[in-house]
Amino acid sequence: MTEASNLLALLQRPLEPTFLPKNDGKTVIDVPDDFLTDRYRPIGADLQSRFSNDAEQRIPVRSVTPPDLSFADGIDRRGAFSLFILKHRDAAAALINLFMSQPDVQSLMSVATFCRDRLNPVLFQYGLAVAIQHRPDTKDVNIPSIVSLFPDQFVDPAVFPKLREEGSVVQQANRMVIDIKQNFTASDREEEQRMAYFREDIGVNMHHWHWHLVYPGDGPDSVVKKDRRGELFFYMHSQLIARYNMDRFCNQLASVKNFTNFRETIPEAYFPKMLRSSNNRSYPGRHRNIALQDVNRIDNGTIVQVNDLERWRDRILEAIDQGFVLDNSGNRIPLDEQKGIDVLGDVVEASKLSPNQRLYGSLHNMGHNLIAYIHDPDYRYLEDYGVMGDVTTAMRDPFFYRWHGMIDGIFRRFKDQLTPYPADQLQFPGVTVNSVSVQLARANTPANVLLTYWQKSQVDLASGLDFGPEGNVFASFTHLQHAPFSFRVEVNNDSGAVKQGTLRIWLAPKVDERGTPLTFREQRQYFTEMDTSTVTLNPGVNTIVRRSDQSSVTIPYERTFRAVGTAATPKDENALAQFRFCGCGWPQHMLVPKGAPGPGVQFDIFAMVSDFSQDTVNQEFDPNAPCNDSHSFCGLRDKLYPDKRAMGYPFDRSTPATIATLQDFISPNSNMKTNTVQIKFSNTVIART
Repeated sequence: MTEASNLLALLQRPLEPTFLPKNDGKTVIDVPDDFLTDRYRPIGADLQSRFSNDAEQRIPVRSVTPPDLSFADGIDRRGAFSLFILKHRDAAAALINLFMSQPDVQSLMSVATFCRDRLNPVLFQYGLAVAIQHRPDTKDVNIPSIVSLFPDQFVDPAVFPKLREEGSVVQQANRMVIDIKQNFTASDREEEQRMAYFREDIGVNMHHWHWHLVYPGDGPDSVVKKDRRGELFFYMHSQLIARYNMDRFCNQLASVKNFTNFRETIPEAYFPKMLRSSNNRSYPGRHRNIALQDVNRIDNGTIVQVNDLERWRDRILEAIDQGFVLDNSGNRIPLDEQKGIDVLGDVVEASKLSPNQRLYGSLHNMGHNLIAYIHDPDYRYLEDYGVMGDVTTAMRDPFFYRWHGMIDGIFRRFKDQLTPYPADQLQFPGVTVNSVSVQLARANTPANVLLTYWQKSQVDLASGLDFGPEGNVFASFTHLQHAPFSFRVEVNNDSGAVKQGTLRIWLAPKVDERGTPLTFREQRQYFTEMDTSTVTLNPGVNTIVRRSDQSSVTIPYERTFRAVGTAATPKDENALAQFRFCGCGWPQHMLVPKGAPGPGVQFDIFAMVSDFSQDTVNQEFDPNAPCNDSHSFCGLRDKLYPDKRAMGYPFDRSTPATIATLQDFISPNSNMKTNTVQIKFSNTVIART
């Protein structure tokens, strides 16, 4: 292991003391005696000898002056930690600053070792992971999958006793895989349970966590202030809502009803059936038909009222209608076509980049808190927050999509006030898209038919089972999957010269849950990005083929569920590059909507080639380089977002009233084409090979 990768040993088994062996007992961190906590310092010599005899590798840690950790006072080591709680966010920002300020890797290793056994494990893991990603001397270190470190935030707790039993009793070679049941949170009597495969998908929730790891709301400017951060907050979450609604239509459910009246009762109940490993308490559930209440949590200082949300929302809407926001000095910041959505994203989320939190508040974050504490707003029953209070679990709750639907509605109000795209911003003279289609990878299959099914996959949870068995302990889970396919686009370049363009491929539902055709005004909000790529167009006809696993939105299964430990690290240089910190991206297995059995569900696939000279940000971009393949949702590390156009282009703005259908939108523009795709679902389970 390199000095930088030694840091990964600190991330394993988060609740175990640092001196216990890591990497299946093969690695020991030599913790200085003065770093041991009060409980273990008197018996330090005995502990070090007991747990280090069989180690193949020892990681030396030099003693340093202990840092001041008073910023984390009041955050219980065995309690809950949430980035939505202001006190916790401030502590996370201070910890990131502490780690980022260390002069070298050795100093970082020492300071982090001292912090590890004294801080809340989720706070520690988050702070160290953010620092590792953003420090120039550690940014190529592979951060392990969070499901491997905190499986309690993703997995049915009923499997943990079985995993520990299997790991403790059975030798590695004979261990069985423990199965996680589908739909363990509710029965089919609950209509919303039809969407449990989406909401509770491990990869989907890991994406949400990893995005917020890449784009933290607080910390030093070098960590927070990234190109078009506010706009990406809007776009990524907007696409989540669009994808969710497409799958709702497939399951004969109406689109999400945005939560616009903060005083109405919430009919959706949710009981997550999950335990926090840190204190062995369950995530609280939410009963049907209860309303938001003012929150006054003496345990963490969260004080927010329902009318705070209403006031902040109304001020933001007023700013949109006026065309500007006010900064802390009363200066106007215009909400224009170029930067307006980026400014608005910072305001609505309320990251540290918000120009005026005193005026516009913290609508998104505090909304999460009011929902998360709806069951115990004044700490009367000593209950922790529900799943909406944690970025790793929030997407499990049906109400997440109603809340973010409201947030998305604010952004769309701004977008709809912009001037519709003129012809010269949509067209690409001399370029004609003749056709767009999809084709399954298997031979002798019809064109424009996609197949989905259930797949059973495995994930190693040993590194998250604190005080559990050594070696690998696997659990299997069932998730949606699609058969591999390719996009095929035929483009004619009539200009007589080589041209560069940007190929943009989108998917949208044709009908709603009742089979009623959608107008273009309705359909526009459901378009989901499937792939964006730069293409070279030679004179004449060009046939462009893009495999589904090349999507600019997704990352493959192997990177979503990266294993932990030195044995899992590839030795090949190219494989190692892909293994590094590239965990941000929509899971590949959720690229395609579920569809339906029998004849399936029809969708519109849309292809457009735009003028690269109007798209480029004039920086080198290699889509095959490590971490670049999911840039649509996650941007590029240390670089500009690789597309000058507004995120969501060309569907992010309203269109003239004369455009009633998708075909009306396409007809004037030869560089666009559409086709009909059928998505058929087979209710069978296929094991991952």
